[in-house]
Amino acid sequence: MPDNSSFATDALKRSNRVVVIGIAAIVAILLVAAVFLFLTLPDANAFNARVEQIFVENDGLTSGAEIKLLEILAQSGTAFADTLTSYRMVIFVLLIFATALLVAALLFLLTILGLNRRMGEIERAGIQVNSLLISREERTVYLNNMEFSLTEAAIETLSALAEARMDEDVLSGSQLEGLISGRDPSECDEAAGATRIKRLRDALGNQLMSELLVKTIARRGYMLSIDKDVIRMI
Repeated sequence: MPDNSSFATDALKRSNRVVVIGIAAIVAILLVAAVFLFLTLPDANAFNARVEQIFVENDGLTSGAEIKLLEILAQSGTAFADTLTSYRMVIFVLLIFATALLVAALLFLLTILGLNRRMGEIERAGIQVNSLLISREERTVYLNNMEFSLTEAAIETLSALAEARMDEDVLSGSQLEGLISGRDPSECDEAAGATRIKRLRDALGNQLMSELLVKTIARRGYMLSIDKDVIRMI
């Protein structure tokens, strides 16, 4: 038991480490991209600096039209600087959104992988049934305190499987049909028993639960994959 607990703790630590490393890698990549992008963007005051240089290098521009042109250029430079500043802000916000989306995608992916792993464990271990109470008179089954109302045929099929499980037997389709109908198994069709199993699974409704509860053993037959000590019949 301590070994299993230690293994589970180590697995949890490894999963948490993967999450932290993944998130850190996403943030680092986007941070590097943001720094590179902002460094390669032109300076917001580059246009104004160029216009100022034109003013300094051309002292001969004294006419009204020339001065007006330089003023227009200066105003254009200011507008360009404001536009570039707003672009920087938009890029910054988009990078934040991209980081959030990638982190969320990583967490969803890890969640899905965890659920798939858990489903695999359930399929390998079988459904954990703590109590199975079968009431033939009420045609009701209580499975882990979950109540299922079954048809008479389905309750007979489940009762036959329960009795066989308590005797640690595996029933073939023909044996199941013979046990329920009272005939000799040699006179019964294998497909009739398989049909009863299918109808029982359909009556239970939950596909995962019914497939794990009623186990099919290749070339042998059917049985309940639960501990025989939890079965009670009234």
